[in-house]
Amino acid sequence: MSTQISFMKYRKLAVMFSVILLIISVGSLVKQGLNFGLDFTGGTLLELEYPNPVDTNEVRGRLEDAGIQNAVVQHFGKTTEIAIRIPPQEGDGQTDAKESLGAAGKQILAALEEGYEADQIELKRNEFVGPSFGEELRDDGGIALIVALGFMLLYIAVRFHYRFGFGAVAALFHDVIIVLGFFSLMQFSFDQSVLAAILAVIGYSLNDTIVVADRVRENFHDNLESDDTEGLIDLSLNQTLSRTIFTSLTTVLVLLALYFFGGESLRLFAVALLAGIFIGTYSSIYVASSLLVSLGVTPSDFKEPEVDELEDEMP
Repeated sequence: MSTQISFMKYRKLAVMFSVILLIISVGSLVKQGLNFGLDFTGGTLLELEYPNPVDTNEVRGRLEDAGIQNAVVQHFGKTTEIAIRIPPQEGDGQTDAKESLGAAGKQILAALEEGYEADQIELKRNEFVGPSFGEELRDDGGIALIVALGFMLLYIAVRFHYRFGFGAVAALFHDVIIVLGFFSLMQFSFDQSVLAAILAVIGYSLNDTIVVADRVRENFHDNLESDDTEGLIDLSLNQTLSRTIFTSLTTVLVLLALYFFGGESLRLFAVALLAGIFIGTYSSIYVASSLLVSLGVTPSDFKEPEVDELEDEMP
């Protein structure tokens, strides 16, 4: 598929669009932060299935009547299934089955089973995470993100040109902040699977950026005397566009299958990757590439020193 789209013609509009997205994302992160899941905050999670559709407000009211405060009650999958999350409470312990629930879990089931026959409410999932483990996981996850971005910058600076490295890492920061801002704005639960998805987004976005950067470098090498930097970048983007579209499309199809058929545990993982793929594809074109123009990268930067110049520099 051959195209002749003038991408760089619209780069200023793209910069404005990115700035708006970043302002919204950072504003949401500052104002309301991320809705950390149990993996990071600690607490008890139960997933229950009722024989008939259940009202979350009724469940929440029963829990409050039983003295369980600050419980988050949500449907997941079907209207007969609910997930209940509560912060750590005294007496909780690691649990594996209904018979060995912690104090909070027993209290929840006792409050909700009233009016139902034995075993009518099915316990599908029961987890307890200590708050100290959650804090450690959150800190280690943040360090992992920073280290990953640092190695990306080093790799691209060595592999291509140091200004290519700035463009690629700027695109990665752009992608990560916007995906985090999306989760903050929507108040989706941010757990281990979402963190893993964001690390995967970094890899996906970087791969796309490297493909474009490699083609830009080749076209610069083939046109060392040209001063049409924007034209050569447009040429490179058009040459890689079909590969970008088909790769993104096939990945999106897989993620849609995960979202609809992978169950609740994979749903937010798929959402994070879907958001990351769309914004990562955009940033490879309009963030990393546009920054090359802004930083003044030209084909002449790839000229090899002439032999006479090298001899003159020798003592």
